[in-house]
Amino acid sequence: MDAAPGPHLMIEVPAFMAADARHAPALKALAAAGSTLLIKGRPLAELPRELLPCFARSIVDAGEDRRSAAAAAPGARAIGTVVAGVRSLAAMDAAFQAGAVATLGWPIEDPPPPPNARKSVPQDVQVVLELISGVDRELPVPRLEAVLKKDPTLAFRLLRYLNSPAFGLTVEINSFGHALMMLGYQRLKRWLALLLASSAKDSHAKPIMFAAVRRGLMMEELVRSNGDAEMRGEMFICGVFSLLDRLLRQPFDELLKSVPVPDRVQQALLEDAGPFQPYLALVRAIEQESLFDIRECAERLFMTPAEVNRALLTALAAARQLD
Repeated sequence: MDAAPGPHLMIEVPAFMAADARHAPALKALAAAGSTLLIKGRPLAELPRELLPCFARSIVDAGEDRRSAAAAAPGARAIGTVVAGVRSLAAMDAAFQAGAVATLGWPIEDPPPPPNARKSVPQDVQVVLELISGVDRELPVPRLEAVLKKDPTLAFRLLRYLNSPAFGLTVEINSFGHALMMLGYQRLKRWLALLLASSAKDSHAKPIMFAAVRRGLMMEELVRSNGDAEMRGEMFICGVFSLLDRLLRQPFDELLKSVPVPDRVQQALLEDAGPFQPYLALVRAIEQESLFDIRECAERLFMTPAEVNRALLTALAAARQLD
């Protein structure tokens, strides 16, 4: 081993490798170089005492024994547990109640809200919905700015997004009117969609919010090379809005009465059909880590694994720039 990865990287070590004495020198060298090691699963044999301090966390699958993978060794220090395979808010809560320090997976597979489950819409969400409607109707700037003034924090958040590295503008946007002048109504819609998705205040909604943003960026990247600007913008909105029912706890048939979306987006969200549906299916397969479904969805879109990976990595990097 010529060089160890930097401390910003975490290395997952399968339990069978950690228990093999032949790998002990390499694992010690990685830990000494500052790499963060995580042991995956429970080793069949007890780990050597001198190897225990090398691991910062133990990864176990949801539903498995929550005890640390290294806890069997007498006198071993406690290693915090990370629960993998979390797919719902209930599973996330159960993991933390059992003592997990973190979870892996996206808790976005809870059932969608039932019909007639409409709840009161928070004030900041109402303002964003009003802005989206106004931009869709291309209202003049003074009227849109009057809407935005109802919640000054929203103006700050919107400007922060527009001036983030992910947006790629060469000039600093300093007002809503300036943004509209630089972008036009159509391009501004995507950032209002992002603002709407990030309006949920419930801490449980944060993973769903992050997943929605990542979906939008991923879908946009999937058509980067063969879609026009209008299609890329609509794909972004489709991805972001695909989890809006869970974020706002309202079914899509109710939500889309107050949120104007393009026809192709509405087809994908309401009918699970239309030209955007195969792309949304691919993103869902990636989230579920289903290799068979990923391959099938990519083949339907005539995309190679390299193209899908490139789109995913680009989207993840862009999402980091929005933090």
